[in-house]
Amino acid sequence: MIGWKLKTRDLRPIGLDIGHNSIKMIQLAMNGEQISILAADKVRVEAGINGDEEARRSFVISAIKQMLAKGKFRGRNVVSCLPNDKLRMTSLRLAETVADEIEHALKKEAGRRFGLDPKEDVVNYLVAGNVQDGGDIKNELILFAASDETIRSHIAMLEEAQLEPVAIDTVPCALFRSFEKSRRREEDKDQTVVFVDVGSQFTTVVFGRGGEISFIKQIPIGGEKFNREIASKLGVSIDKAEILREKLQMESSAKAAGISVSKSSPPRDDRAVSVLQAGQDGNALDTSTQQVMVDAIGAAAEDLAKEISLCLRYYTVTFRGELVGRAVFSGGEAYERILLDVLRRHLTAKVEVAQPLKGLDISNVRFDNNRRLLCEWSVAVGLGLKGWEGQR
Repeated sequence: MIGWKLKTRDLRPIGLDIGHNSIKMIQLAMNGEQISILAADKVRVEAGINGDEEARRSFVISAIKQMLAKGKFRGRNVVSCLPNDKLRMTSLRLAETVADEIEHALKKEAGRRFGLDPKEDVVNYLVAGNVQDGGDIKNELILFAASDETIRSHIAMLEEAQLEPVAIDTVPCALFRSFEKSRRREEDKDQTVVFVDVGSQFTTVVFGRGGEISFIKQIPIGGEKFNREIASKLGVSIDKAEILREKLQMESSAKAAGISVSKSSPPRDDRAVSVLQAGQDGNALDTSTQQVMVDAIGAAAEDLAKEISLCLRYYTVTFRGELVGRAVFSGGEAYERILLDVLRRHLTAKVEVAQPLKGLDISNVRFDNNRRLLCEWSVAVGLGLKGWEGQR
């Protein structure tokens, strides 16, 4: 067992992922190549507050304070990311030129496309690589932009929650960093992989090769669309649809594990207890309801799979000859088996579910045993790793 002093030799800032449905905090420590998790906590966002900006802000601040008060996190430095709906992203091409000219052109483009003020608002970019455009070679760039008001409001919220922000990141960059930590083998370096985080409102798609991001796409489809489809087909509320979908997932997992979900059979372990407690009673979903839900989720999943397929097509055309070998999925919706089945039918790349905590020492923390892959922690881990490569 590694001693405490050794584990905290390189203490990282807290990685804070404020999602639509949950808030996740994680803190890492480094000892050479070994990464240890010192603390981690997760709070589910209360239903009904996401439509009220002030209520949501108050809830987030209170939840962060509660997690900090438990005493497992060390220090108050934090790296967080802007929410997807507050960040503007796009790809564009410019003739090869010097950095100052690129920055000027991108600020002008951000103003034109997003209505931002080039002098006040924040604009940044990544160079994705050189591409053939007609008879010319141009720079493929990824533009990130956010209003000054968004940045200031985000920082004020963190400070009110008694945190000290040391960096603000984006979901795509954090996602890519989380996966890159485990892609250090020589054979991985030249392989193009697409990383996909399926959240509640948005799906973030990131292509990476050789340790660099080469394409990013944000798709406005996520778990909420699955819930809306179910609500429409069954004639129930969105909240009820979410409960039913969670129950369907748990029943499917229990069935695959050989666990009975009937009332007459007593629960044999924690997974069975979770299944029996899902929804409003302990009864299993009837067959007709299950089929309606499967069809509704499948229809929404088909839409998402088509959008991801278009991303793959754009990438292979833009970066000629670079085929994508794997598609790695993370986020809370990566547990949706119906979605994964649809993706495996549509995508040419091999579909995998992420394991962001694989290879990390998690002996200091306890995670939800029902989520053994813990793929919803990918962004938080990536935030916790920000700056580590530079220090190494």
